[in-house]
Amino acid sequence: MRLKLISCEVLYREMCLAAVRSPNVVDIEFLPRGLHDLGAARMQALVQAALDRVDATQYDAALFGYGLCNNGLVGLRAPAVPLVVPRAHDCITLFLGSKERYLEYFNAHPGVYFKTTGWIERDRNPEDLSQLSIQRLTGMDISYEQLVARYGEENARYLYEMLGDRTRNYSQFTFIEMGVEPDDSFEQRTREEAARRGWKFEKVQGDLSLIQHLLDGDWNEDEFLMVPPGYRVAASYCGDIIAAEKVS
Repeated sequence: MRLKLISCEVLYREMCLAAVRSPNVVDIEFLPRGLHDLGAARMQALVQAALDRVDATQYDAALFGYGLCNNGLVGLRAPAVPLVVPRAHDCITLFLGSKERYLEYFNAHPGVYFKTTGWIERDRNPEDLSQLSIQRLTGMDISYEQLVARYGEENARYLYEMLGDRTRNYSQFTFIEMGVEPDDSFEQRTREEAARRGWKFEKVQGDLSLIQHLLDGDWNEDEFLMVPPGYRVAASYCGDIIAAEKVS
C-alpha cells in the first residue's frame, strides 16, 4: 500500500523508524508541536487543511500520528480515502503502546509530566503558534513581573496561582525511553530538571508496537478507528475514545 501519514513532530524519530521498517510506502508530513495548545477548533482546522492537501488518487489511506488531543481531531472529515486514527487520548498512548497501559500508568501516577526525545528537542512552539495559543489569547503567557506591573502584586499573585503556573499540578517527570535515543543525554536532562524542581523522576520503557501497526497497515478495531469517506471523527465517551459519524 501507499500511505500518507500526518503526524505531530514530537513523534519524528519514532515515525521515521517505523516507516523504514514498514512493508508499505509511507509519505510523511510532520506538523508543529503545540497544535493542541491552540484549542480544539483551531487545531482541527489546521489538521483538516493538511488532510485536504492529500492527493486521494495517490494513496490507499491517510494515517494520523495523533490521539484525540483535547478534541483537536473531532470533526475531522475523511476525503476520498479512509482515515486511520489510533484510539488514543494523546501521543503518550502512542509512546506507551496501548491505551490500557497509558490509563494504568496515569491512574497510578497522578501529577506526572512525560518526556521523550521529541518533547525535549522540539520544546518550543513556532512563533506563529504561540501567537494563537490559548495562553497568548488570554494574556496568560506573560511573566509574574509583568502581571505585577499590570495588575498590582496582590492581583498578580492570585492570577499566577490560578492560571499562570501551568506546572502547579505536576510533581514527577517520567522519561519514556523509546530506543531511538542517540545517547543518554535526553534522560539526563530530564533527571536534572526534575531535581531542579524538586520533583520525582522515573524512566519507563516505551513501546513502538502501536506506531508500527499503524504504518504496517495492521489496523485492528481495538487499536484503530477507520473513518470511511463521507464520515468524520467524533469523540466517544466509552473506552474506545473515538468514533466515526456520518457527515449530514
